[in-house]
Amino acid sequence: MNVLLITPPLLQCNAPYSATPLLTARLREQGHDVAQADASLDAILRLLSLEGLERIRRELNLKEKHGASGLHFLDAFDYYAAAIEPVIALLQGRDFSIAHRIVANDFLPRGPRFDIMIDQETDERGSLGWAFGEMGVNDQAHFLASLMIDDLVQVVREEIDPDFGFSRYGEQLSVAPPSFDPVAQRLAAEPTLIDRVIDEVTEDLLARHSPQIVGFTVPFPGTLYGALRMAAVIRRASPSTTTILGGGYISTELRDLNEPRLFDLIDYVCLDEGVRALDAIIRRTADATDGPAPPATFMRRKGKVVRGPGDGVSPVSHARMPAPVYDGLQLDRYVSVTEMLNPMHALWSGCRWNRLMLVHGCYWHRCRFCDTGLDYIRRYDPAESSRQVDWIEEIVTKTGRRGFHFVDEALAPSVLRGLAEELLRRKLVIAWWGNVRFEKGITLELAELLSCSGCIAVTGGLEAPDDRLLAMMNKGYTVAQATRACAAFASNGIMVHAYLMYGLPTQTVQETVDGLELVRQLFEAGLIHSAFWHRFAATVHSDIGKKPSNYGVELLPRPEGGFARNSIPFVDTTGVDHESLGRGLRKALYNYMHGVGLDQDTRSWFDAQVPPPSVRSDEIEGFIGV
Repeated sequence: MNVLLITPPLLQCNAPYSATPLLTARLREQGHDVAQADASLDAILRLLSLEGLERIRRELNLKEKHGASGLHFLDAFDYYAAAIEPVIALLQGRDFSIAHRIVANDFLPRGPRFDIMIDQETDERGSLGWAFGEMGVNDQAHFLASLMIDDLVQVVREEIDPDFGFSRYGEQLSVAPPSFDPVAQRLAAEPTLIDRVIDEVTEDLLARHSPQIVGFTVPFPGTLYGALRMAAVIRRASPSTTTILGGGYISTELRDLNEPRLFDLIDYVCLDEGVRALDAIIRRTADATDGPAPPATFMRRKGKVVRGPGDGVSPVSHARMPAPVYDGLQLDRYVSVTEMLNPMHALWSGCRWNRLMLVHGCYWHRCRFCDTGLDYIRRYDPAESSRQVDWIEEIVTKTGRRGFHFVDEALAPSVLRGLAEELLRRKLVIAWWGNVRFEKGITLELAELLSCSGCIAVTGGLEAPDDRLLAMMNKGYTVAQATRACAAFASNGIMVHAYLMYGLPTQTVQETVDGLELVRQLFEAGLIHSAFWHRFAATVHSDIGKKPSNYGVELLPRPEGGFARNSIPFVDTTGVDHESLGRGLRKALYNYMHGVGLDQDTRSWFDAQVPPPSVRSDEIEGFIGV
């Protein structure tokens, strides 16, 4: 069977998402004829072209009124038209010859996103010299070109399609909607320009590959609508083609699927790893059989949704999986956009990384807020370090790129050590970063070894920097231990990004303020370089979702519907207005990541009156013995 695996719109397009390269390699190993395509990248490049800008202008000319972004675009259209092709070439890393012009003069049209260039001392719009610091001309040009792209995205969102985003589309439609109604209504509505672009990309892929089977990976909410939009085109143009839906979002949110209308567009919905289910579907389609549903797979039979037995987990251990393959993805076309000047953000969005999973699952898998009941976290299946480096060597040969993002849930200290030692033993030169836990096993000696092997950054869950809350969540480390781990990385030149969480069960206002104060101290000491606040959510697959009374949470009845059913509405018995506090947390963090406001009173970031921090102003210094 001729199989096509697709990454649907819209995902961050600086590198291929990791699902289709691995699935393609594995299915080919099983003897299937498989191709892959990145429809997300295709759609973005179709829109961000001279022809795409012309289409945007025609759409705007049909309107009587425009916002500030639309008016600026129309007034400066000739500048956008002249700049778009060299800007895309620069952001693809193919041609930096225009960089000096971008930095030195007004070659780029400067829309609302360039307001970031207002000098904070003179309050005048001009050079970003105050912010660029030691950045070279190419890096400055890359950031300015990214601002131009951000302006174009804003034009589309404000004037044409409010669901549009550079790395998501229709996300609010698919963030755990219990009913399929909003998605169905959006699919049935008059198509927007972005819808038409997605339709055209789908038609081109059908003409190029003539697939008998199409599989969509849906890793995040913002890719669900794009996948279903493409599936609708396939259903109309080639009704005999079998369509399959899978991926991280599907495996998390649609485990209780009972929505027959989805199967007007999709033939099968696969859960978990998917290799076993995909193999069964391909063979079932080739044989034209009509037996039971494949393992861990939903399908519609006689108008009702049925699910196959067992799970979709491949019986093959992770260590025996092949290296990902990239043919069909045109690696030189990927576009990297610098989202902000923070060096950590510039690192992960401004480079084209090879994404690779070294280990299946999480070695800890005990955090009580995490979906530990699901296979992708619960089942820990590590590959030997020699096998991991075999994959790395093969990918370097295939892609010509030596930058790696290891997409594991969490890399254990033992795995990190084995990887580093094997890289050094083979004298293999790469640059890499990945996700860790800030636990006591992260020592100064280990961090030095990792740095020598090519580690340039790590990400990890600091969550709520409070020992009571960390213990309640069963993180397995204290604030002091996490601080020392961050210090070990930072002292070896390894950048640190911290995932933070607020609004946890029983979290008080005082604990929130104290947590922000400790985050401020971590930034001030140079122990973390970037961070992001997530709002706590209760899910059915977490320990908190299963035993809410143990954590001071009252779960509310889940809304009726047979579609996404993972998030659970709940009542926080403390009565704290976490949403209001969240605004202050995010505002403070944005400034900290730019080196601004580190000497401000923590309370100044909040709209409402909050208590002063109860932690010492040198608490973090005390943890690292300064």
